[in-house]
Amino acid sequence: MPLSSTDDRSSPPLRELSRGDTRFTLLGTAHVSRSSAEDVNALLASGDYDAVAIELCPARHHALVNPDVWGQTDLYRVFKEGRTTMMAASLALGAYQQRLAEQFGIEPGAEMRAALEGALARGLPVLLIDRDIGITLRRVYRNVPWWQRLNLFGGLLGSVLSREQVSEDEIERLKEGDILETTFAEFADRSKVLYEPLIAERDEYMAARLCEETQAAPYRRVLAVVGAGHLKGIADHLEGSGSCASPAETVRRLEQQPPPARWPKLLPWLIVAVILTGFYIGFSRSPELGMLMLWDWILINGVLSALGVVIATGHPMSILAAFLAAPWTSLNPMIGASMVAGAVELYFRKPRVGDFNALRHDVTHWRGWWRNRVSRTLLVFFLAGFGSTLGTYIAGFRIYDRLIGA
Repeated sequence: MPLSSTDDRSSPPLRELSRGDTRFTLLGTAHVSRSSAEDVNALLASGDYDAVAIELCPARHHALVNPDVWGQTDLYRVFKEGRTTMMAASLALGAYQQRLAEQFGIEPGAEMRAALEGALARGLPVLLIDRDIGITLRRVYRNVPWWQRLNLFGGLLGSVLSREQVSEDEIERLKEGDILETTFAEFADRSKVLYEPLIAERDEYMAARLCEETQAAPYRRVLAVVGAGHLKGIADHLEGSGSCASPAETVRRLEQQPPPARWPKLLPWLIVAVILTGFYIGFSRSPELGMLMLWDWILINGVLSALGVVIATGHPMSILAAFLAAPWTSLNPMIGASMVAGAVELYFRKPRVGDFNALRHDVTHWRGWWRNRVSRTLLVFFLAGFGSTLGTYIAGFRIYDRLIGA
């Protein structure tokens, strides 16, 4: 049963409870807070614990202990494997946290670093209990209806690019959640489809991971450092019988990817079929009409994709590549103009070591996205693809307008 729970600003959010032979101390923290790091150090200094659990997944742990993680990124492989959106989202989340941290002169994730360093100094095992951030973001994406995804992306972008100063009191109120739900707070509060994967599922997952770890090793006192918004949910699951009855099964269930909808894969092929049918009808009526339609397709698609690369301040050869590739890649859903333009940009402007080192700081301001070669390559990728997609629809309507008017 819980021994203490307090909202007193002079004391950290804390829950203590027992399950079996293990005593858990759940410490609620803000991922950008000087006092949270101090709370971690104070508890570890007591010497009461034989293990430290942290709200990190292996990927986030690797990024925290390895500052050069972005420098080891193969951007072309990211493009090829379709992980560009995930990388951009991770950068945006990190930029938001970095912006807050720089405002108050502390490192992002200072409390997690304090827990890691404190455990290492005392020879304590570290338990990584959070779900992989990539799985969480994919479950968020799949959970949100397609018409709400643009609104979600806009909220993420706004939280990154906003230059509004945040007060110390507001930083402390970030203890209501962690960096993921803080970023999407405006939406998560009123959206069940966001609340479930961002908060509720992770509460259950972390409770199951705690049970899984303590079943595998005889830990008697475990300090769990988590976002304070997870305190109640994790405690409820630990005190209940559901998640911890079969923790391994719970973990597997919550790591499953929801099946993707079939129509997004079929839609590009349907559009290609409609466009090719339009060309067939046009050339059947007259070669002149068919050629006019073909030039409409080439110019509109190519110009808009190239314009996207211009906006991204891409290399002149990337602009040319987008112009030449877009009309033809739009008729082949297996490869996009974004892939071609991004690959050419990488060839002519290969990111330097300094670009990777400065990436975390550069993306905290909108100008930095254009200044840094890594983030600018991502912009080339996205804007070339956006221009080509826009060109496909505009050119398609133009083609059928010619058919109707002929």
